Amino acid sequence: MELKIKQKLMVSPAKPTWKGNQSLSEWDHIGYTTYTNVIYFYAPTSTPFQTVTQTLIDSLSHTLVYFYPLAGRLHSLSNGRFQLDCNEDGALFVAAELNVDLSHFEKDHFTPTPEFNRYLIPYINESLPIHERPICLVQLTKLSCGGLSLGFTTSHVLVDGLSGANFMTEWARVAQGLPLQKVPFFDKKAFGVGSNCCGSNPQQFDHSNDFCSMPFLLKQPNAEELKKMETTVFILKLTKEQVQKLKSKANNDHNGQMIKKSSSRPYTCYEALTSHIWRCSIKARKHLNEQLTACLVAIDSRQRLQPPLPISYFGNGALNVMASCKAGELLSQPLSYGASKIRSVIDMVTNNYILSATEFLKGEQDLTKFQYSYKSSTNGGGKYIGNPIMSVTNWMNLSFEGIDFGWGKEIHFGPGYDEIDGGVLILRNKCSDHENVSLLIFICLLVEHVQPFKKYFYDDL
Repeated sequence: MELKIKQKLMVSPAKPTWKGNQSLSEWDHIGYTTYTNVIYFYAPTSTPFQTVTQTLIDSLSHTLVYFYPLAGRLHSLSNGRFQLDCNEDGALFVAAELNVDLSHFEKDHFTPTPEFNRYLIPYINESLPIHERPICLVQLTKLSCGGLSLGFTTSHVLVDGLSGANFMTEWARVAQGLPLQKVPFFDKKAFGVGSNCCGSNPQQFDHSNDFCSMPFLLKQPNAEELKKMETTVFILKLTKEQVQKLKSKANNDHNGQMIKKSSSRPYTCYEALTSHIWRCSIKARKHLNEQLTACLVAIDSRQRLQPPLPISYFGNGALNVMASCKAGELLSQPLSYGASKIRSVIDMVTNNYILSATEFLKGEQDLTKFQYSYKSSTNGGGKYIGNPIMSVTNWMNLSFEGIDFGWGKEIHFGPGYDEIDGGVLILRNKCSDHENVSLLIFICLLVEHVQPFKKYFYDDL
Protein backbone atom coordinates (compact mmCIF):
# COMPACT_ATOMS: atom_id res chain seq x y z
CA MET A 1 0.00 0.00 0.00
CA GLU A 2 1.12 3.53 -0.74
CA LEU A 3 -0.11 6.55 1.21
CA LYS A 4 0.18 9.93 -0.48
CA ILE A 5 -0.13 12.99 1.73
CA LYS A 6 -2.02 15.64 -0.25
CA GLN A 7 -2.32 18.30 2.43
CA LYS A 8 -1.07 18.80 5.98
CA LEU A 9 -1.74 21.85 8.10
CA MET A 10 -2.56 23.16 11.55
CA VAL A 11 -6.17 24.30 11.81
CA SER A 12 -6.68 27.16 14.28
CA PRO A 13 -9.97 28.58 15.57
CA ALA A 14 -11.72 30.79 13.01
CA LYS A 15 -12.06 33.58 15.59
CA PRO A 16 -9.90 34.65 18.55
CA THR A 17 -10.53 32.52 21.64
CA TRP A 18 -9.59 32.74 25.30
CA LYS A 19 -5.84 32.38 25.83
CA GLY A 20 -3.89 31.42 28.92
CA ASN A 21 -3.01 28.50 31.16
CA GLN A 22 -5.88 26.37 32.35
CA SER A 23 -5.71 24.00 35.30
CA LEU A 24 -7.05 20.48 34.84
CA SER A 25 -8.95 18.34 37.30
CA GLU A 26 -7.40 15.48 39.24
CA TRP A 27 -9.34 13.08 36.99
CA ASP A 28 -7.58 14.45 33.91
CA HIS A 29 -4.19 13.49 35.35
CA ILE A 30 -4.85 9.80 36.10
CA GLY A 31 -5.78 6.64 34.23
CA TYR A 32 -5.18 6.61 30.49
CA THR A 33 -2.90 9.54 29.69
CA THR A 34 -2.10 8.44 26.13
CA TYR A 35 -3.83 9.23 22.82
CA THR A 36 -7.02 7.44 21.80
CA ASN A 37 -8.09 6.80 18.21
CA VAL A 38 -11.43 6.29 16.50
CA ILE A 39 -12.15 5.85 12.81
CA TYR A 40 -15.08 6.37 10.46
CA PHE A 41 -15.55 4.79 7.03
CA TYR A 42 -17.80 6.39 4.42
CA ALA A 43 -19.20 4.95 1.20
CA PRO A 44 -18.03 6.43 -2.13
CA THR A 45 -19.41 9.92 -2.69
CA SER A 46 -19.85 12.07 -5.78
CA THR A 47 -18.62 15.10 -3.83
CA PRO A 48 -15.09 15.99 -5.08
CA PHE A 49 -12.33 15.11 -2.61
CA GLN A 50 -11.05 18.69 -2.54
CA THR A 51 -14.55 19.89 -1.61
CA VAL A 52 -14.78 17.30 1.17
CA THR A 53 -11.34 18.34 2.41
CA GLN A 54 -12.12 22.05 2.43
CA THR A 55 -15.49 21.49 4.11
CA LEU A 56 -13.81 19.59 6.94
CA ILE A 57 -11.03 22.16 7.34
CA ASP A 58 -13.41 25.13 7.40
CA SER A 59 -15.92 23.49 9.74
CA LEU A 60 -13.14 22.25 12.05
CA SER A 61 -11.82 25.81 12.29
CA HIS A 62 -15.27 27.13 13.25
CA THR A 63 -15.91 24.25 15.69
CA LEU A 64 -12.61 24.98 17.46
CA VAL A 65 -13.97 28.41 18.36
CA TYR A 66 -16.26 26.58 20.80
CA PHE A 67 -13.89 23.69 21.62
CA TYR A 68 -10.80 25.91 21.87
CA PRO A 69 -8.89 23.68 24.35
CA LEU A 70 -8.39 21.19 21.49
CA ALA A 71 -6.33 23.85 19.69
CA GLY A 72 -4.01 24.27 22.68
CA ARG A 73 -1.03 22.32 24.00
CA LEU A 74 -0.39 20.31 27.14
CA HIS A 75 2.57 20.88 29.45
CA SER A 76 3.85 18.16 31.74
CA LEU A 77 4.47 19.18 35.34
CA SER A 78 7.00 17.49 37.57
CA ASN A 79 4.45 15.81 39.83
CA GLY A 80 2.69 13.72 37.20
CA ARG A 81 0.18 16.46 36.54
CA PHE A 82 -0.53 18.41 33.37
CA GLN A 83 -1.43 21.98 32.53
CA LEU A 84 -3.31 23.15 29.45
CA ASP A 85 -1.98 26.12 27.50
CA CYS A 86 -4.83 27.58 25.46
CA ASN A 87 -2.70 29.19 22.75
CA GLU A 88 -4.59 28.58 19.47
CA ASP A 89 -1.67 26.60 18.02
CA GLY A 90 -4.26 24.45 16.31
CA ALA A 91 -5.34 20.90 15.55
CA LEU A 92 -3.44 18.87 12.97
CA PHE A 93 -5.36 18.07 9.76
CA VAL A 94 -4.05 15.65 7.15
CA ALA A 95 -5.62 14.84 3.78
CA ALA A 96 -4.27 11.76 2.03
CA GLU A 97 -4.94 9.16 -0.66
CA LEU A 98 -4.45 5.41 -0.28
CA ASN A 99 -4.33 2.97 -3.20
CA VAL A 100 -6.70 0.34 -1.77
CA ASP A 101 -10.48 0.20 -1.64
CA LEU A 102 -12.97 -0.26 1.18
CA SER A 103 -13.11 -4.03 0.80
CA HIS A 104 -9.53 -4.27 2.05
CA PHE A 105 -10.55 -2.91 5.46
CA GLU A 106 -14.08 -4.27 5.47
CA LYS A 107 -12.98 -7.84 6.28
CA ASP A 108 -14.76 -9.20 9.35
CA HIS A 109 -16.71 -5.99 9.90
CA PHE A 110 -13.75 -3.60 9.80
CA THR A 111 -11.74 -5.38 12.50
CA PRO A 112 -8.95 -2.95 13.54
CA THR A 113 -5.46 -3.95 12.42
CA PRO A 114 -2.05 -2.26 12.66
CA GLU A 115 -2.72 -1.04 9.10
CA PHE A 116 -5.54 1.15 10.44
CA ASN A 117 -3.09 3.10 12.56
CA ARG A 118 -0.29 3.07 9.97
CA TYR A 119 -2.34 4.38 7.05
CA LEU A 120 -5.61 5.85 8.33
CA ILE A 121 -4.82 7.41 11.73
CA PRO A 122 -2.73 10.61 11.89
CA TYR A 123 0.86 9.98 12.94
CA ILE A 124 1.97 11.25 16.33
CA ASN A 125 5.67 11.88 16.84
CA GLU A 126 5.88 10.82 20.49
CA SER A 127 9.58 11.62 20.60
CA LEU A 128 8.61 15.30 20.68
CA PRO A 129 8.05 16.98 24.04
CA ILE A 130 4.39 16.91 25.00
CA HIS A 131 4.03 20.69 24.59
CA GLU A 132 4.98 20.36 20.92
CA ARG A 133 2.37 17.70 20.12
CA PRO A 134 -1.15 18.62 18.98
CA ILE A 135 -3.94 17.57 21.33
CA CYS A 136 -6.30 16.85 18.43
CA LEU A 137 -5.32 15.23 15.12
CA VAL A 138 -7.52 14.36 12.12
CA GLN A 139 -6.76 12.41 8.94
CA LEU A 140 -9.09 12.28 5.95
CA THR A 141 -8.14 9.49 3.53
CA LYS A 142 -9.57 8.91 0.07
CA LEU A 143 -9.56 5.25 -0.96
CA SER A 144 -9.20 4.01 -4.53
CA CYS A 145 -12.92 3.16 -4.78
CA GLY A 146 -13.93 6.70 -3.84
CA GLY A 147 -14.73 5.73 -0.27
CA LEU A 148 -13.42 7.79 2.62
CA SER A 149 -12.02 7.21 6.09
CA LEU A 150 -11.76 9.79 8.84
CA GLY A 151 -9.33 9.08 11.66
CA PHE A 152 -9.80 11.13 14.83
CA THR A 153 -7.14 11.18 17.56
CA THR A 154 -7.17 13.06 20.87
CA SER A 155 -5.21 13.09 24.09
CA HIS A 156 -7.10 11.29 26.86
CA VAL A 157 -5.67 13.84 29.30
CA LEU A 158 -8.21 16.29 27.93
CA VAL A 159 -10.94 14.17 26.32
CA ASP A 160 -12.94 11.18 27.54
CA GLY A 161 -15.38 9.15 25.44
CA LEU A 162 -18.42 11.38 25.99
CA SER A 163 -16.41 14.57 25.34
CA GLY A 164 -15.08 13.11 22.09
CA ALA A 165 -18.53 11.97 20.97
CA ASN A 166 -20.01 15.40 21.70
CA PHE A 167 -17.24 17.08 19.71
CA MET A 168 -17.78 14.88 16.64
CA THR A 169 -21.55 15.46 16.76
CA GLU A 170 -21.14 19.24 16.93
CA TRP A 171 -18.42 19.31 14.26
CA ALA A 172 -20.75 17.52 11.85
CA ARG A 173 -23.55 19.99 12.64
CA VAL A 174 -21.25 22.95 11.96
CA ALA A 175 -20.21 21.35 8.65
CA GLN A 176 -23.87 21.29 7.61
CA GLY A 177 -24.41 24.90 8.64
CA LEU A 178 -26.41 24.03 11.74
CA PRO A 179 -26.06 25.63 15.20
CA LEU A 180 -24.51 23.73 18.09
CA GLN A 181 -26.89 21.55 20.10
CA LYS A 182 -24.64 21.25 23.16
CA VAL A 183 -22.19 24.06 23.81
CA PRO A 184 -19.21 22.56 25.69
CA PHE A 185 -19.11 23.21 29.43
CA PHE A 186 -15.56 23.80 30.73
CA ASP A 187 -16.12 24.77 34.39
CA LYS A 188 -14.22 22.26 36.56
CA LYS A 189 -15.11 23.65 39.96
CA ALA A 190 -17.19 20.53 40.72
CA PHE A 191 -13.85 18.67 40.75
CA GLY A 192 -12.21 21.23 43.03
CA VAL A 193 -10.48 23.32 40.34
CA GLY A 194 -10.21 27.10 40.48
CA SER A 195 -10.61 29.81 43.07
CA ASN A 196 -14.41 29.52 42.92
CA CYS A 197 -14.46 25.75 43.40
CA CYS A 198 -16.75 24.02 45.85
CA GLY A 199 -14.04 24.04 48.52
CA SER A 200 -12.39 21.32 50.51
CA ASN A 201 -14.41 18.14 50.97
CA PRO A 202 -13.85 15.57 53.68
CA GLN A 203 -12.26 12.30 52.58
CA GLN A 204 -15.05 9.92 53.57
CA PHE A 205 -13.70 6.74 51.95
CA ASP A 206 -10.46 4.77 52.04
CA HIS A 207 -9.04 5.21 48.53
CA SER A 208 -5.62 3.68 49.16
CA ASN A 209 -6.47 0.68 46.95
CA ASP A 210 -8.78 2.36 44.46
CA PHE A 211 -6.47 3.54 41.72
CA CYS A 212 -3.33 1.46 41.37
CA SER A 213 -3.47 -1.74 43.44
CA MET A 214 -4.24 -4.04 40.54
CA PRO A 215 -3.64 -7.80 40.78
CA PHE A 216 -0.71 -9.43 39.02
CA LEU A 217 -0.07 -12.93 37.75
CA LEU A 218 1.00 -15.43 40.39
CA LYS A 219 3.27 -17.07 37.81
CA GLN A 220 5.08 -14.35 35.91
CA PRO A 221 6.38 -15.21 32.40
CA ASN A 222 10.12 -15.18 31.93
CA ALA A 223 11.99 -13.03 29.41
CA GLU A 224 11.84 -15.65 26.66
CA GLU A 225 8.11 -16.17 27.11
CA LEU A 226 7.53 -12.43 27.00
CA LYS A 227 9.26 -12.15 23.62
CA LYS A 228 6.90 -14.72 22.10
CA MET A 229 3.72 -13.08 23.37
CA GLU A 230 1.69 -11.08 20.86
CA THR A 231 -1.71 -9.45 21.10
CA THR A 232 -4.40 -9.10 18.47
CA VAL A 233 -7.76 -7.37 18.16
CA PHE A 234 -10.94 -9.21 17.17
CA ILE A 235 -14.66 -8.43 17.05
CA LEU A 236 -17.47 -10.54 18.47
CA LYS A 237 -21.11 -9.95 17.53
CA LEU A 238 -24.21 -10.49 19.62
CA THR A 239 -27.72 -10.54 18.20
CA LYS A 240 -30.62 -9.01 20.10
CA GLU A 241 -31.75 -12.51 21.04
CA GLN A 242 -28.31 -13.43 22.42
CA VAL A 243 -28.16 -10.23 24.47
CA GLN A 244 -31.58 -10.95 25.94
CA LYS A 245 -30.56 -14.53 26.68
CA LEU A 246 -27.50 -13.31 28.59
CA LYS A 247 -29.54 -10.79 30.59
CA SER A 248 -32.10 -13.47 31.45
CA LYS A 249 -29.35 -15.81 32.55
CA ALA A 250 -27.97 -13.18 34.93
CA ASN A 251 -31.37 -12.19 36.31
CA ASN A 252 -33.09 -15.57 36.58
CA ASP A 253 -30.35 -17.44 38.41
CA HIS A 254 -31.62 -18.05 41.95
CA ASN A 255 -28.57 -19.79 43.31
CA GLY A 256 -28.38 -17.61 46.39
CA GLN A 257 -26.30 -14.95 44.67
CA MET A 258 -28.98 -12.56 43.47
CA ILE A 259 -28.69 -8.88 44.32
CA LYS A 260 -30.24 -7.80 47.58
CA LYS A 261 -33.83 -6.60 47.75
CA SER A 262 -32.62 -3.09 48.48
CA SER A 263 -31.15 -3.05 44.97
CA SER A 264 -33.57 -5.34 43.20
CA ARG A 265 -33.59 -3.72 39.77
CA PRO A 266 -32.63 -6.22 37.05
CA TYR A 267 -29.04 -6.47 35.92
CA THR A 268 -28.40 -4.35 32.86
CA CYS A 269 -27.09 -5.55 29.52
CA TYR A 270 -23.70 -4.06 30.41
CA GLU A 271 -23.50 -5.76 33.82
CA ALA A 272 -24.49 -9.18 32.46
CA LEU A 273 -22.19 -8.93 29.43
CA THR A 274 -19.23 -7.65 31.44
CA SER A 275 -19.62 -10.52 33.91
CA HIS A 276 -19.71 -12.95 30.97
CA ILE A 277 -16.57 -11.41 29.40
CA TRP A 278 -14.75 -11.53 32.74
CA ARG A 279 -15.60 -15.22 33.24
CA CYS A 280 -14.58 -16.13 29.67
CA SER A 281 -11.22 -14.37 30.09
CA ILE A 282 -10.47 -16.43 33.19
CA LYS A 283 -11.18 -19.66 31.33
CA ALA A 284 -9.25 -18.65 28.21
CA ARG A 285 -6.25 -17.53 30.25
CA LYS A 286 -6.35 -20.77 32.31
CA HIS A 287 -6.06 -19.01 35.63
CA LEU A 288 -5.44 -20.97 38.79
CA ASN A 289 -8.35 -20.95 41.23
CA GLU A 290 -6.39 -18.80 43.67
CA GLN A 291 -5.43 -16.21 41.00
CA LEU A 292 -6.79 -12.77 41.91
CA THR A 293 -8.44 -11.21 38.86
CA ALA A 294 -9.99 -7.82 38.22
CA CYS A 295 -12.38 -6.07 35.89
CA LEU A 296 -12.09 -2.32 35.35
CA VAL A 297 -15.24 -0.43 34.46
CA ALA A 298 -15.52 3.24 33.50
CA ILE A 299 -18.35 5.13 35.22
CA ASP A 300 -19.44 8.57 34.03
CA SER A 301 -19.64 10.90 37.04
CA ARG A 302 -21.46 13.79 35.37
CA GLN A 303 -24.95 12.81 36.45
CA ARG A 304 -23.80 11.32 39.77
CA LEU A 305 -22.53 14.62 41.14
CA GLN A 306 -24.89 16.87 43.12
CA PRO A 307 -25.78 19.11 41.43
CA PRO A 308 -25.12 17.10 38.27
CA LEU A 309 -22.75 18.34 35.60
CA PRO A 310 -24.16 19.00 32.13
CA ILE A 311 -23.75 16.14 29.63
CA SER A 312 -21.73 18.64 27.61
CA TYR A 313 -19.00 18.84 30.31
CA PHE A 314 -15.72 18.74 28.39
CA GLY A 315 -12.99 16.82 30.18
CA ASN A 316 -12.58 13.52 31.96
CA GLY A 317 -15.81 12.81 33.76
CA ALA A 318 -15.43 9.03 33.63
CA LEU A 319 -13.88 7.28 36.64
CA ASN A 320 -12.33 3.82 36.43
CA VAL A 321 -13.37 1.54 39.29
CA MET A 322 -12.31 -2.05 39.84
CA ALA A 323 -14.23 -5.20 40.71
CA SER A 324 -12.04 -8.07 41.82
CA CYS A 325 -12.16 -11.63 43.15
CA LYS A 326 -10.31 -14.92 42.81
CA ALA A 327 -10.73 -16.84 39.57
CA GLY A 328 -12.10 -19.97 41.24
CA GLU A 329 -14.59 -17.92 43.23
CA LEU A 330 -16.01 -16.26 40.11
CA LEU A 331 -16.26 -19.49 38.09
CA SER A 332 -17.81 -21.53 40.90
CA GLN A 333 -20.72 -19.10 41.12
CA PRO A 334 -23.46 -18.26 38.58
CA LEU A 335 -23.27 -15.38 36.12
CA SER A 336 -25.22 -13.21 38.56
CA TYR A 337 -22.31 -13.31 41.01
CA GLY A 338 -19.97 -11.53 38.61
CA ALA A 339 -22.77 -9.13 37.68
CA SER A 340 -23.26 -8.31 41.36
CA LYS A 341 -19.52 -7.54 41.66
CA ILE A 342 -19.82 -5.15 38.70
CA ARG A 343 -23.02 -3.63 40.13
CA SER A 344 -21.42 -3.00 43.53
CA VAL A 345 -18.56 -0.90 42.16
CA ILE A 346 -20.90 1.01 39.84
CA ASP A 347 -23.22 1.85 42.74
CA MET A 348 -20.20 2.88 44.82
CA VAL A 349 -19.66 5.94 42.60
CA THR A 350 -21.91 8.44 44.37
CA ASN A 351 -21.53 12.20 44.81
CA ASN A 352 -19.81 11.66 48.17
CA TYR A 353 -17.47 9.05 46.72
CA ILE A 354 -16.45 11.33 43.83
CA LEU A 355 -15.77 14.28 46.14
CA SER A 356 -13.88 12.08 48.59
CA ALA A 357 -11.76 10.54 45.83
CA THR A 358 -11.04 13.98 44.40
CA GLU A 359 -9.82 15.14 47.81
CA PHE A 360 -7.63 12.03 48.10
CA LEU A 361 -6.01 12.67 44.71
CA LYS A 362 -5.47 16.36 45.47
CA GLY A 363 -3.51 15.29 48.53
CA GLU A 364 -1.16 13.03 46.53
CA GLN A 365 2.15 14.67 45.71
CA ASP A 366 2.84 12.51 42.63
CA LEU A 367 0.08 11.11 40.40
CA THR A 368 2.28 9.07 38.04
CA LYS A 369 1.53 5.92 40.05
CA PHE A 370 -2.12 6.32 39.05
CA GLN A 371 -1.39 6.62 35.32
CA TYR A 372 -1.82 3.36 33.43
CA SER A 373 1.05 1.89 31.49
CA TYR A 374 0.70 -0.95 29.05
CA LYS A 375 2.37 -4.28 28.41
CA SER A 376 1.03 -6.58 25.72
CA SER A 377 1.83 -9.74 27.67
CA THR A 378 1.18 -9.31 31.38
CA ASN A 379 0.44 -6.50 33.75
CA GLY A 380 3.49 -7.23 35.89
CA GLY A 381 1.72 -5.88 38.94
CA GLY A 382 1.32 -2.30 40.09
CA LYS A 383 -0.07 0.12 37.55
CA TYR A 384 0.06 -2.02 34.41
CA ILE A 385 -3.01 -3.09 32.49
CA GLY A 386 -3.03 -6.66 31.14
CA ASN A 387 -3.48 -10.26 32.20
CA PRO A 388 -5.14 -11.00 34.72
CA ILE A 389 -7.16 -7.79 34.24
CA MET A 390 -9.98 -6.99 31.83
CA SER A 391 -10.96 -3.38 31.14
CA VAL A 392 -14.50 -3.18 29.74
CA THR A 393 -15.62 0.21 28.40
CA ASN A 394 -19.24 0.88 27.53
CA TRP A 395 -19.84 3.09 24.48
CA MET A 396 -23.32 1.73 23.78
CA ASN A 397 -25.03 5.03 24.52
CA LEU A 398 -22.50 7.53 23.16
CA SER A 399 -23.26 9.63 20.07
CA PHE A 400 -20.15 8.69 18.08
CA GLU A 401 -22.34 7.14 15.37
CA GLY A 402 -24.42 8.75 12.63
CA ILE A 403 -21.85 11.46 11.91
CA ASP A 404 -22.82 13.20 8.65
CA PHE A 405 -20.70 16.09 7.36
CA GLY A 406 -22.90 16.53 4.31
CA TRP A 407 -22.24 13.44 2.17
CA GLY A 408 -24.01 10.77 4.21
CA LYS A 409 -23.58 8.91 7.47
CA GLU A 410 -20.70 6.54 8.02
CA ILE A 411 -20.97 2.87 7.04
CA HIS A 412 -18.81 1.92 10.02
CA PHE A 413 -17.53 3.49 13.22
CA GLY A 414 -15.08 1.91 15.64
CA PRO A 415 -11.81 2.26 17.55
CA GLY A 416 -8.38 2.26 16.01
CA TYR A 417 -5.98 -0.60 16.67
CA ASP A 418 -4.98 -0.85 20.33
CA GLU A 419 -2.55 -3.41 21.76
CA ILE A 420 -3.75 -3.41 25.38
CA ASP A 421 -4.19 -7.01 26.53
CA GLY A 422 -7.64 -7.24 28.10
CA GLY A 423 -9.01 -4.03 26.58
CA VAL A 424 -12.70 -4.32 25.64
CA LEU A 425 -15.02 -1.79 23.99
CA ILE A 426 -18.76 -2.41 23.57
CA LEU A 427 -20.66 -0.60 20.81
CA ARG A 428 -24.17 -0.74 19.43
CA ASN A 429 -24.13 -1.86 15.81
CA LYS A 430 -26.63 0.60 14.39
CA CYS A 431 -25.25 0.28 10.87
CA SER A 432 -26.05 -3.41 10.41
CA ASP A 433 -29.72 -3.87 11.28
CA HIS A 434 -30.12 -6.12 8.25
CA GLU A 435 -27.82 -8.65 9.92
CA ASN A 436 -29.82 -8.40 13.17
CA VAL A 437 -26.62 -7.66 15.07
CA SER A 438 -27.23 -5.42 18.06
CA LEU A 439 -23.77 -5.29 19.69
CA LEU A 440 -20.17 -5.28 18.50
CA ILE A 441 -17.52 -6.14 21.08
CA PHE A 442 -13.95 -5.12 20.26
CA ILE A 443 -11.47 -7.20 22.28
CA CYS A 444 -7.68 -7.31 22.51
CA LEU A 445 -6.06 -10.46 23.92
CA LEU A 446 -2.91 -12.46 23.60
CA VAL A 447 -3.08 -14.47 20.36
CA GLU A 448 -3.03 -17.77 22.26
CA HIS A 449 -6.12 -16.77 24.23
CA VAL A 450 -8.30 -15.64 21.32
CA GLN A 451 -9.74 -18.96 20.08
CA PRO A 452 -10.45 -20.32 23.59
CA PHE A 453 -12.13 -17.01 24.48
CA LYS A 454 -14.35 -17.12 21.39
CA LYS A 455 -15.37 -20.69 22.16
CA TYR A 456 -16.33 -19.94 25.76
CA PHE A 457 -18.01 -16.68 24.78
CA TYR A 458 -20.59 -18.37 22.56
CA ASP A 459 -20.76 -21.81 24.22
CA ASP A 460 -21.54 -20.28 27.63
CA LEU A 461 -24.31 -17.94 26.48
